Amino acid sequence: MVKSLETLADEASYALVLGIGGGGDVIGTIPTARYLRWLGLRTLVGGLTWERYVVDPEPGPRRMDEIVEIKKLSRTVGLANANTRTAKGIRFTESAVAEALGTEVMLVDPNEGVKGMISGLNEAMEKLGVDLFVGIDVGGDVLAEGTEQGLHSMLADSMTLAAIVNLKVPSILGVLGYGSDGELGFEQLNKSVARIAGYGGLLGARGLTPEDIDALDEIIKKTKTEATALAVEAARGKIGEVEIRGGYRKVTLTPVSAVTFFFDPKVIFERVSKVAKELVKTKSLDEAQAVLERMGVPSELTFERNYVWKKYASDDKLYGEKK
Repeated sequence: MVKSLETLADEASYALVLGIGGGGDVIGTIPTARYLRWLGLRTLVGGLTWERYVVDPEPGPRRMDEIVEIKKLSRTVGLANANTRTAKGIRFTESAVAEALGTEVMLVDPNEGVKGMISGLNEAMEKLGVDLFVGIDVGGDVLAEGTEQGLHSMLADSMTLAAIVNLKVPSILGVLGYGSDGELGFEQLNKSVARIAGYGGLLGARGLTPEDIDALDEIIKKTKTEATALAVEAARGKIGEVEIRGGYRKVTLTPVSAVTFFFDPKVIFERVSKVAKELVKTKSLDEAQAVLERMGVPSELTFERNYVWKKYASDDKLYGEKK
């Protein structure tokens, strides 16, 4: 029987809420983590060691051995604090979140492929006593098949989805900021969610509360996230078309953008995603990248590697500010 977030929370004591796509997805975990604490659980938030180009111009996620001041729990998982950074001195979004929350935050390294993510997460969660996993995607491209027009970054989300369904603890998948990353359009998302619901995979939803907004405001102003910030704007009544990524993409904001939808990740893995199933056995990031290239699916790693020659992220016409 498929269970709701509330039912799973009632059966658990300690939840890991992980931003599944890297970048600012860790910020999108805050509302769900707050809700789970309200339900009586201990919570730990986290994200991937993959910052967007505006933060870390070096392509791809950082390996554990490239990270300074991190408490390693396994080969691919560690706990970050406010001082955690790359060997080149770049601070993670998770470090800013750790500082704002006054607690450690998890970092997951995808460089050893989905196999490495699965084994690393299982080992780390066992050590910590985590008995519930919640993955959060900000924007919703994790709900895509992989062939939809407008997709740009399917690698991290698809790898993490493939890992989620192979963990030893119960798991659930949440999507905050419906379309706020400018990838899947509103109509595409509606069709995808309806399809998932038809298979019994839509498990509930929760909107941002005033307390959530206050907590997010404090963190957003210290980071470079756009998608979660737009969810907050939607909660404050902003509606209509908004430009992001320096005008490179457009987002349609509605009140739905302020809602986190919860899904059964197995339904998305088995019935929707054409990519995730092909990634389960991968043992490296390059192996996973090769799968997407073979399938003709857009990968954020392709973009980053093509733009590695740029010295400063602020000069990037796609991700930097307009001059």
